[in-house]
Amino acid sequence: MEPLPSAGPATARLLAEVRRRGGVARAMTLRHTGHSPRRIAEAVDAGLLQRVRRVWVALPDADVERVSAARHGVVLSCLTQARRRGLWVLGEECPHVAAGRHSRGARSADAIVHWSAPLVPRHPDDLEDPIENVLALVASCQPRERALVVWESALNAGLVDRAQLAALPLKAPARELLDTATPFSDSGLETLFCVRLRWLRVRIIPQVWLLGHRVDFLIGERLVVQIDGGHHVGAQRTRDIAHHAALLAAGYHVIRLSYEQVIDDWPAVQDVIARAVAAGRHRAS
Repeated sequence: MEPLPSAGPATARLLAEVRRRGGVARAMTLRHTGHSPRRIAEAVDAGLLQRVRRVWVALPDADVERVSAARHGVVLSCLTQARRRGLWVLGEECPHVAAGRHSRGARSADAIVHWSAPLVPRHPDDLEDPIENVLALVASCQPRERALVVWESALNAGLVDRAQLAALPLKAPARELLDTATPFSDSGLETLFCVRLRWLRVRIIPQVWLLGHRVDFLIGERLVVQIDGGHHVGAQRTRDIAHHAALLAAGYHVIRLSYEQVIDDWPAVQDVIARAVAAGRHRAS
């Protein structure tokens, strides 16, 4: 949102500074960058800024989650911040935030509040946790499988460096995830599929090129598993059908699954895969 025409140059600079800081800023920080308390108060009175508690101000169109974090004296973290960073998150029933011992408003937040000390210190201006803190909280908060999905998603996206993580004082759950997680999963589905079928003790390779196209998984030498999402329509579906036929003609056995089956009906998926392996469909003839 551009500054309103009635805003003078000084007020326009103030609003630009707040926007540069993500739409929500501490009044003290704004004063330190040259914006007087009077100018801030005038912008609030004019409706160009809104007060968020006593020490924060926000633009009218500011991110509602950041505004809420400022209001309660917390930072967005764990699953909530993982989702905001574009990572795979398997369910987020309510917001997850982190708070220091002296965050008075945190107890009134309608959220899961994490009180543990952060690995990376938080600046008073921070409303969103660094990725290292996010992953550490996910490791302690979530079941291992769900946590692994987030960790592998972060490694795959290049949001965190494994060596830098290893140098931090990680707790046991995070240390175990660091030892297990790989950066090669393009989606949470790949992580789930490989982890849940590890007990079969057969080779499972995601994202393999066969006959000029990528397949989601190759089990053994001949068992192909394709997981269809919402994009498998129209021309994409026509190409998928043609590739499916080519795989069959070349001697591959193909199993097609939906995203919903993998996420919501895993026992049935596991049974289909296990029976195919038992029948030797994964072996080259």
